[in-house]
Amino acid sequence: MAGNHVEHYQKIPNCRVVAACDVDLDRAKAFAIKHAIPLAYGNVEELFAQADFHAVSNVTPDSFHAPISLLALKHRKHVLCEKPLATNYADALEMAQAAQKADVINMVNFSYRNSSAIHHACELVKAGRIGRVMHVEGHYLQSWLSQNSWGDWKTTPAWLWRLSTAHGSKGVLGDIGVHLLDFASYPVGDIRSINCRLKTFAKAPQDQVGAYHLDANDSAVITLEFASGAIGSLCCTRWATGHVNTVTLSIYGDEGSIKIDLDRSSTQLEWCQVKNGLASPWTTVDCPATPNIYERFILSIMQQQQDQPDFARGAQIQCALDASAESHHTGLSVQL
Repeated sequence: MAGNHVEHYQKIPNCRVVAACDVDLDRAKAFAIKHAIPLAYGNVEELFAQADFHAVSNVTPDSFHAPISLLALKHRKHVLCEKPLATNYADALEMAQAAQKADVINMVNFSYRNSSAIHHACELVKAGRIGRVMHVEGHYLQSWLSQNSWGDWKTTPAWLWRLSTAHGSKGVLGDIGVHLLDFASYPVGDIRSINCRLKTFAKAPQDQVGAYHLDANDSAVITLEFASGAIGSLCCTRWATGHVNTVTLSIYGDEGSIKIDLDRSSTQLEWCQVKNGLASPWTTVDCPATPNIYERFILSIMQQQQDQPDFARGAQIQCALDASAESHHTGLSVQL
């Protein structure tokens, strides 16, 4: 993901990536050479003390999002943080409050908002074009545990840490469920309550690969009620063999419906409307282009105008993640 961030920034006019930092200095240096970045650091304190820069992309494992972002905010740097914003709501709320106090641009990388389809869907829902939203269905399906679509997870730290709570992972819930919760609630509205079931499957002897204890959840099924009264179901897994990275969302209203399938297109949606008591045929709609999260982050800094999704939104989604975990442990629905 760090490479992905750099590649996007280097395409933006008036934006330069000036330094890379990693706890492994050799890795930071290799990364800097690969991406033509002038400076490399093995210590984040040295980075803030020595380098001249305006903004930070925090592309670290989940458990480091809060401490590094808070340090950046202390130094009054603009911050784009990877998702989830933190590993618990208390830390996420502290980050949102610190960002507001520092009065700097703060955004969380809910990257599926790069799809122009979700923005157009939001406009259609808010304009009442499908009437009152009644039901929502969403899926985020990956399969890197059952097929080597992104390499062999058993030998790759970039994947192994995502399976280990000791290494800061919140499992599939925190890795991709966070995206799905934002993707669904962005057009539909605030979540009122959540009921969640998580599952961790055996996948190695003693559930151990080297230093990694594989105890993070692999699959999640979430049922939820929105503040509007609509209900929905969201499913995410790393075991959906045949699906590399599938994100879908269906929003059903009493006067029409919207469907998004990012495997098919990120710039198109399908919709239908009820006319004279009958649903019209599904129509494919081309959605107006929208800038990606990196472009909006830089533009926000240059214009000194906060864009979405900000840290407050990240904290809101973190509250939903915490509620999902609590629901799994108690077996009860949790009010947000």
